Amino acid sequence: MQETLPTCRCRAARNCGRLLNDQLEFVMEAHNGLSARLVREAGFKGIWASGLAISAQYGVRDNNEASWTQIVDTLEFMADASDLPILLDGDTGYGDFNNPRRLVRKLEQRGIAGVCIEDKQFPKTNSFIGGERQPLADIDEFRGKIKAGKDSQHDEHFSIVARVEALIAGWGMDEALKRAEAYRLAGADAILIHSKLSKPDEILTFAREWAGRGPLVIVPTKYYSTPTDVFRKAGISLVIWANHLIRAAASSVQAVAKEIHDSQTLVAVEDRIARVDEIFRLQDADEYSAAEEIYLSTSRWSNAAVVLAASRGAGLEAITADRPKVMLPIAGKPLLRWLVDAFKKQGINDTAVVGGYRADAIDTAGIKVVVNQRHAETGELASLACAVDGLQGDTVISYGDLLFRNYILRDLVASEAAFSVVVDASQTQPVNASVSDFAWCSGADDRDLFGRKVVLRRVSNDSAHEDHAPQGRWIGLLNVRGAGRERLQKMVATLRMRPDFDALGLPALLNALIDAGEEIEVQYVYGHWRGVNDLEDFRRAGDFAHAQAPFAIRTVAG
Repeated sequence: MQETLPTCRCRAARNCGRLLNDQLEFVMEAHNGLSARLVREAGFKGIWASGLAISAQYGVRDNNEASWTQIVDTLEFMADASDLPILLDGDTGYGDFNNPRRLVRKLEQRGIAGVCIEDKQFPKTNSFIGGERQPLADIDEFRGKIKAGKDSQHDEHFSIVARVEALIAGWGMDEALKRAEAYRLAGADAILIHSKLSKPDEILTFAREWAGRGPLVIVPTKYYSTPTDVFRKAGISLVIWANHLIRAAASSVQAVAKEIHDSQTLVAVEDRIARVDEIFRLQDADEYSAAEEIYLSTSRWSNAAVVLAASRGAGLEAITADRPKVMLPIAGKPLLRWLVDAFKKQGINDTAVVGGYRADAIDTAGIKVVVNQRHAETGELASLACAVDGLQGDTVISYGDLLFRNYILRDLVASEAAFSVVVDASQTQPVNASVSDFAWCSGADDRDLFGRKVVLRRVSNDSAHEDHAPQGRWIGLLNVRGAGRERLQKMVATLRMRPDFDALGLPALLNALIDAGEEIEVQYVYGHWRGVNDLEDFRRAGDFAHAQAPFAIRTVAG
């Protein structure tokens, strides 16, 4: 049972309609996906997949040095990039009668509208390179190729164009007309008559003698100055602009490459070439972004992170005179870089850092910096407010002085909850002034392998109003997912109205969300993280970071 792909039928039908139309139509050469898209945007109704151009973009000669399977692979990209009908310059059919049979089937599978084959011998040479010395195929042999191709097509609308080279080879008008008629009778859907003269005399004579026996196609590469109305009056069906995009590309690339080489700068060429954004547009980057919203919306990865890093660090003044706490070196790299690298390992590549004290000293590589201009008199919540309106998707909010093992962040962003936090069950009592943010939860960490749902009840440093000890300590990581983002933004806006807003920290935000009825899911850990709050923490942080380094780069003291 023979089956035809719908996309194939659509393209082939449209192309055939043009070939059989009494109105003059035009197709433009393309040689890859990008040029095919540009042809469509220019307004053309069809594409000529030029053998010369495709071989040139591969950097090989137009002598069948690129295999027909490589040509077909290129056509697949072109068909994907443009919904226009594509007519392939199929050279001689790439062999005897058997090769066109398989070629036609493969072209139909890829939605190509038709193929043009020429009556020369395989392997071919471009017609403008010693064309008069090139031998022509036997008429009966070439008729067999046409018939074999037509008998092999599954789609009745697929077109086979027979290209007559008799004028190029110097065999004369009578031979050209004899061959064209033989090919028409063999089933060719149209005849392409080719000439290398700079005037259209041969073409017009052929068209007059042909007398409309079938659609006629021309390639006016040499007689390009001929007014188009001349072709229209002669009854030509299709004009192929055969190689102009590859030639335009070559001359432009030559000029730009030479300019950059000689000047050793991009200044002179940048305004003359396409913007990078234009290349992204032609690659359909916006479609990918839209699809990402649909198909990755339930992904376990967060889209972004916000790091609160406005502090100099109380108790760290001796080592933060010229930099904020987040830029302190921990085991050979800044604390901030440990955080950013941890985010990237979990697919979080969009990180915003809210700076304040010595924000100018923050390494901005790969991140965005937002500055809390009032950092000296405000707290963590005011810093978050500087960035919260810009949140677009799932987001991790983090203190800027954290180090943690990778699994902690991995499991946090895997949560499906609108809000989730990490609580360390090993810290239930303050041991020094730097230990704060104790968490009261709906249940304790029972170390159950499969766990159970636990939600946050309160984050506080005051246990006087609680009837039991806290279940742990919030470490400073909050994941916001899905609709939780808008609810977080609204809550921050509400808290802005409080007279004590400038003094509020993130625990106040968590507590306000809980009071508003939000469930904040708790992920328990037992150690495996460090905060840098004083000089002793700074010393211990180096030991912790060294322990996280890959085995391949660890060193062992002798």
